[in-house]
Amino acid sequence: MEAGLYTSPGATAARPERVVLLSSEKPGHLPAREGGHLSSQPQPPAGDDLYFRQLLAGRDFALRDVMASQMVNFAYLIGSRDTGEAVVVDPAWDVDGLLDAAEADGMKVVGALATHYHPDHVGGDLFGHEVQGIARFLERTGGQVHVHKEELSWVGLTTGVAEKELSAVEGGSNLRLGDVEITFLHTPGHSPGSQCFLVRGRLVAGDTLFLQGCGRVDLPGADPEALYHSLTGPLAQLPGDTVLYPGHDYGGESATLARTREENYALRIESLEAWMETMGGAPA
Repeated sequence: MEAGLYTSPGATAARPERVVLLSSEKPGHLPAREGGHLSSQPQPPAGDDLYFRQLLAGRDFALRDVMASQMVNFAYLIGSRDTGEAVVVDPAWDVDGLLDAAEADGMKVVGALATHYHPDHVGGDLFGHEVQGIARFLERTGGQVHVHKEELSWVGLTTGVAEKELSAVEGGSNLRLGDVEITFLHTPGHSPGSQCFLVRGRLVAGDTLFLQGCGRVDLPGADPEALYHSLTGPLAQLPGDTVLYPGHDYGGESATLARTREENYALRIESLEAWMETMGGAPA
């Protein structure tokens, strides 16, 4: 389950002085319903040049890390087979294993995309457990780490990586690898700079949206009202045949947005008032 992260006393919501790990409980998170996983959905056509892999921590990499197995993080490799270049989404737990997996596929990882600042996605201290992350990625590859501009300081504080070593992006930006284009969507709420990545009918959503439930909203920098607007705004505008790939295996590996909208009650709350009552708090 995802870690509980809280700022120390006196830390501001905009920029925490440090992050202290206190609890693994998940107030405000909408958990999976009983009944287990949704079955994986057929993938959209890849095209001959698109390279896309989903890897599960504890199963496909970080095999000997018990905490990685408990956290069930997904990482992703996305790239162009024509150029042989790829990026890795949320390189954490076992960066070497992720890079080696790409290399075994004949791909060179030239950059990383961070969905948000939490240590299970970018590395850092998690309950006293040091998670390998973007610091190791930079050491091994020297590639750019693309972070939403609202989250540069958060990622820096979590990982110890200097902000100048990070590449700031914003919603609507694009990254091209050969003919493969990745679009950045800013979806704040779980964190200030949470972002999703859209590539050829696939939505890599980090902790913004799972197949069952959504990211928790009680962590430093979280904003339940912002998450509501992210889910009912940019993500609601995507076609139903877009395939959702989440940041954790909370309810399954992938599903079309059409099915997710039917099955996931986080997307079926009809008003902001009802949402805030469910998530805690009241709209401004």
